[in-house]
Amino acid sequence: MNNLLTLWSGNPGLSAAIWLTLIMTLMYFGRQPAHQILNSLGSGLRRLFRLSSRSLQQTGKHLSQRNREVLLNAARRDAERRIEREFSRIQTLVARDLSGYPALQRQLSTTIEAIEHNYQQSSDTPPLPPAWSDVVTTIAALPTHGDPTVAKVLSNIQQAVEETHKETLKVWQANAAKHHEQLAAMQPQWRSVNDTLGEVSKTVDSLDERSHQLDKQMQHYETLRRGEDVALRSLTSSSLTQFFISGLVLTIALLGGLINFQLIAMPMSEMVGGTSYIGTMKTSDIAALVIILIEVAMGLFLLESMRITRLFPVIASMDDKMRRRMMIISLVILTILASIEASLAYMRDLLALDREALQQSLTAASSSASVINSHAEFRWIPSIGQMVMGFILPFALAFIAIPLESFIQSLRTVLGLMLTALLHFMATSCRGLGNLFASVFFTLTQVYDLLIMLPLAIEKRINKKRQIKTEADDHSALAL
Repeated sequence: MNNLLTLWSGNPGLSAAIWLTLIMTLMYFGRQPAHQILNSLGSGLRRLFRLSSRSLQQTGKHLSQRNREVLLNAARRDAERRIEREFSRIQTLVARDLSGYPALQRQLSTTIEAIEHNYQQSSDTPPLPPAWSDVVTTIAALPTHGDPTVAKVLSNIQQAVEETHKETLKVWQANAAKHHEQLAAMQPQWRSVNDTLGEVSKTVDSLDERSHQLDKQMQHYETLRRGEDVALRSLTSSSLTQFFISGLVLTIALLGGLINFQLIAMPMSEMVGGTSYIGTMKTSDIAALVIILIEVAMGLFLLESMRITRLFPVIASMDDKMRRRMMIISLVILTILASIEASLAYMRDLLALDREALQQSLTAASSSASVINSHAEFRWIPSIGQMVMGFILPFALAFIAIPLESFIQSLRTVLGLMLTALLHFMATSCRGLGNLFASVFFTLTQVYDLLIMLPLAIEKRINKKRQIKTEADDHSALAL
């Protein structure tokens, strides 16, 4: 380096000035190619990043459209299942409550007609005396002129008419009492008719409510078919909510699984041996994990066969007989595994007592042993608690299929949203980097000109003198 610095002269300052002059001269004569190279690099990088940005934007739009289609298709399938369930409920309601409605209607009509007939019969007016009684009364009122025979005849006629009227009135009163007894006997039928009509009214109201629910479901389904943005935003928000809630429930289930593992890990080491390893894990730990995973699988198959979850379409498409068999088999296996876990949990408590007794015997701590013996009668409480936990936790873990299905379905939407946001960020970053590189290379051209500003200033002055001379020559030529 020192040899190059003193190549032109022994004076370092003079040699450096010569080197600087040579470099500036070379840079001055290579100014145009250098500018072209820098501008080409800047524009090339800018175009490259712009193309990358457009490609990322197109990919983001395609992914966003794909997410929209997947979300709408999943919502439509869910809406179709709900509509199908509403139709099934309406069909069950009609078959159960309204199938006998025609016979019930005929029975009600017959009962109402009988009640109306008896009511009309019970509302007869009292009988009036015969029309000729007025004539007899008029004849009886005639003067007898003191003839006792005529007076007796007329008196007998009047008495006969009055007795006939009394007998007729007694018969009518007996018939009226009989009708009233019949109406009183039909009072329970009236109440039964009223109760039946009330049940029919409730059934019709329930059917009307189901119809309104079905109308709402159909309106929601039509909104999903049209693919409106309001429905899409609502579905996206619902998917995010389901993702976080199902994730929280799965975390709780995972903690429950860890507790379950701790309950059966130690007794499993006594069953399969605590010294054998598969890789870096104990065989007993792997066996405990396998039991827990089998319990989760049985719970998943149980809920699938009950058509609560739909992770396996093959199970949902089975006929009802095969599906019920699978449900029973899964429940039996799950119950057996829960019983095994309960026994293992009890065995764990016994092993813990044995180890504690062994430690006390090795340390010969008589005082501690007396305290343990004084509390030995209460040792059954944690034993029962561990057995209950060992039996209940498998059934609790069986319901993990419900949040698992919700988590899997919402995970697709969440990942799509995150990937779309990432692509938009990368597209914006590429556009910004393209503009940044273009600015950097433009700045480099300016810096290049700044380094050779002295030759450029000389060139500018020479060009200016040439321009002045050319203008002077033009003026002289015009003067001539």
